[in-house]
Amino acid sequence: MKCRSLIFVAALFLFFFRHANAQTIADTKGVYNEALADELARMAEVDQIAAWIPKGKYKEWSNGRWAAFKDSVFTTHKVRLQDILDRFGYPGYNLVGKKGEKHFWLMVQHCDRHPEFQERVLEKLKIEVRNKNADAKNFGLLTDRVKINSGEGQIYGTQVRYNAVGQAYPKPLADSLNVNRRRAEVGLEPLQQYLNVMTQMHFEMNKENLQKKGITEPQLYRTD
Repeated sequence: MKCRSLIFVAALFLFFFRHANAQTIADTKGVYNEALADELARMAEVDQIAAWIPKGKYKEWSNGRWAAFKDSVFTTHKVRLQDILDRFGYPGYNLVGKKGEKHFWLMVQHCDRHPEFQERVLEKLKIEVRNKNADAKNFGLLTDRVKINSGEGQIYGTQVRYNAVGQAYPKPLADSLNVNRRRAEVGLEPLQQYLNVMTQMHFEMNKENLQKKGITEPQLYRTD
């Protein structure tokens, strides 16, 4: 009887210890983590170097070296982002602030070689958006990324291609008639305005080549 009592007490203690420890871990997920926010900021800075056209010293690199650099950045970051997701879930405002949340999302956008990871992030991001702990616009952008990478029509029209004169146009849409209504639901501007922003960015990134073709300014859509 004494032995059974000791086993029962030990089991009861272990149950309460695990429960308390799990509660502590859960609670810390909602506390602002400055170190993590700073780490995401540093990672995002490198991500943006790799995501744009070569600048500064990188302009001297060969195409092969630049491609290898980009792949190394996105692949290395994906490993760390997955580790963060496993440990904390989707890092929302309460954990890393608005900038940190944006930095995490931005780097996930560039994990196109891992659509299953992007989809996993999207599921957790959806929950945080419902809790007003993440940006709904980021949800819209990642949704389209996942759709396109899965061979499906996008929902919000955020993924684009560019025609011969550098004008942006959306990749295939699931429902083009209602795209602006859906965009408004997640806080995105009307599609024509968005396409103009993307066209202007593309022009600035490729100005030299476009000017050689006689294109001296962005070819914008009418928005009136």
